[in-house]
Amino acid sequence: MKIRIAAAQINTTVGDIKGNIELIKKNIEKSLNYGVDIIAFPELSITGYPPEDLLHNEEFIAKNLNGMKYLSTLCKEIICFVGYVDKNIETNSIYNSVAALSEGKIKFSYHKNFLPNYGVFDEKRYFSSGNINNEVKLLDYKGIKIAANICEDLWENGPPDVFNFQSSAGAELIININASPYEIGKNDQRIKLLSSKSKINKCFSLYVNQIGGQDELVFDGGSMLSGPDGQLLCSSKYFEENLMIVDIDIQEVRNLRKNNVIKNNKISPKIIISQVKSLKKSKEKLIPKTNIIKTDKLESIYKALVLGTHDYITKTGFKKSIIGLSGGIDSALVTVLTNDAIGNNNIIAVNMPSRYSSSSSNEDSKLLCEKIGVEFIELKIETIHQSFEKTLSKIFEGTEQNVAEENLQSRIRGTIIMALANKFNYLVMVTGNKSEMATGYATLYGDMAGAFAIIKDIPKTLVYELAIYRNKIGPGSPIPDSILNKPPSAELKPDQLDSDSLPPYDQLDRIIENYVERHMTIDNILEKENTLKNGAKKEIIEKIIKSINKNEYKRRQSPPGIKITSTSFGKDWRMPLASKWDEKS
Repeated sequence: MKIRIAAAQINTTVGDIKGNIELIKKNIEKSLNYGVDIIAFPELSITGYPPEDLLHNEEFIAKNLNGMKYLSTLCKEIICFVGYVDKNIETNSIYNSVAALSEGKIKFSYHKNFLPNYGVFDEKRYFSSGNINNEVKLLDYKGIKIAANICEDLWENGPPDVFNFQSSAGAELIININASPYEIGKNDQRIKLLSSKSKINKCFSLYVNQIGGQDELVFDGGSMLSGPDGQLLCSSKYFEENLMIVDIDIQEVRNLRKNNVIKNNKISPKIIISQVKSLKKSKEKLIPKTNIIKTDKLESIYKALVLGTHDYITKTGFKKSIIGLSGGIDSALVTVLTNDAIGNNNIIAVNMPSRYSSSSSNEDSKLLCEKIGVEFIELKIETIHQSFEKTLSKIFEGTEQNVAEENLQSRIRGTIIMALANKFNYLVMVTGNKSEMATGYATLYGDMAGAFAIIKDIPKTLVYELAIYRNKIGPGSPIPDSILNKPPSAELKPDQLDSDSLPPYDQLDRIIENYVERHMTIDNILEKENTLKNGAKKEIIEKIIKSINKNEYKRRQSPPGIKITSTSFGKDWRMPLASKWDEKS
């Protein structure tokens, strides 16, 4: 018994209900032309994900429900699974839901059973949980039983185990719709989970994920199909919209289950089956070839940054961006990433040399802009710097120079870049990396001023790896070797180097990863560092962790940036500002 199924990997926009519905409609029409029986869309595809506090708006919920009714009228000769917000009028509860649409009707709605409430997820703030213990809803099409669930229902093994409940009720095809954001290594976990669920439950499992940037999140797609033996059969491209169409034979499920019935002996929920008659389909035509798509680590990170940048700029309504280009590696990478995201005609790079800026910094900035065709502006800040110093001279008289004087240069640059953005409606790209954000090696209202921090979750060592990767893939090698090879420096005082204030970046980034992402103690980190040839000493570890803790106030005032690690600074990391906690005390 063969059927044709499709996974519509689309780029929705939060709040753009009309636009999202048009995108869904377009993919339904395309699927009809290919003779598709069943098409599935991502989680909350009508509202966009995550809608956050828009869910408190009654009109928002109502328009989403009206949108679902409209979509049901389009699904007369096809079965569609669409993510939306359902509402119980009696209790005023709302649910993260997937509707099964066919024959011009809503056949059933499934309410997400497990609501994630960790990291970037905050679903228990808004939604009520479904209860698969009470009832399992299935669609019957030509005798084939189909079930649907949502994102976290795949990740949670229960109790209850949603896949087990649905397969033991007879589901032969289980559709899992998602809004699963990208982070390093996550897709391997998805594949392993989906394959395991398929093999255990002896069913076809279709995983549908969205793509696109939404604030600090990037959704990477990677929609896929796993067979009843647990084998991955095909997958969609990453970071691109895609309609994956594939034919499956349900007889494979029945052959495997013949002598091994899937059971759930603990609870016997009510099984509700909605019938779909044979659909009148257009003549089937040859479908696009499917493959198993793979990407390596640096490629996926780079694509995530480009897509996240493009969508943040365009979805916030901007057309052009502006970057303070210092001649260092961070601003060089941000410039190239922005160029790849929105094109060189939409970027302005501004170099603002001070008395401490090396001549090579200006030359390197010019060379980079020439290589990629970006408009380059030079605005010297010496006169302004002198004016600031003169204004503050009496108040500062009799004190030793410190970071206050150094940071004047950065704050002058921040003021200039914001003035240009304000005047010409540019979006300011901030160039700080995760190593700097962690330790506070950045200036409030200076180099932290801006709207979007692309590499906020990229450690310094990874900045270099990505720059080398970008030069390698071409076209050309946009980042000059002179930038790649120079020692990192803020250039705020004579002969300044980052290494004057920070340990070597390989040490620093290991400490940050172990403390921030792995939540390790000082002693745990030290034990690990002691096994390495260039391991950090205890006093260095203590200094860095103290710096991370005390600079939370800076990070709270920093712009959003793209999440690529398991714990980014933002929703993942919620430390108190006023705290006397000290691990050593």
